[in-house]
Amino acid sequence: MTEFLHTMIRVTDPDATVAFFKLLGVEETRRFSSEQGRFTLIYLAAPGQDYEVELTYNWPAEDGSAETYTGGRNFGHLAFRVDDIYATCQTLLDAGVTINRPPRDGHMAFVKTPDGISIELLQNGRLDPAEPWASMPNAGSW
Repeated sequence: MTEFLHTMIRVTDPDATVAFFKLLGVEETRRFSSEQGRFTLIYLAAPGQDYEVELTYNWPAEDGSAETYTGGRNFGHLAFRVDDIYATCQTLLDAGVTINRPPRDGHMAFVKTPDGISIELLQNGRLDPAEPWASMPNAGSW
């Protein structure tokens, strides 16, 4: 039997990424740092769920240079079901997060993490289209 355990994404600012996921109701479950390997692993999960997102933060080199990541869109996306997509998007918007694909249909939206990883938000069921979301344009890619 195969059991799906987690998805890993590399991050450049662990605090900003953890804060982003907190806005979605996803909390840190554990953290592990390796001085020798110069990395930190942070595991996140939605309450009551075993599936985790692993954030990998590779520490800056001894000379202070840090890794950069591009092509986050090539990863695809992570998907989260939410109880109220409009309230979730408003929370994100109020925190300064760009809603790349607004939930015009009352069902689906896309946002990005601070490192450009696409996050799909799916409404549990469907809501009727509502403003300001119904007429909000896309912003960038998702």
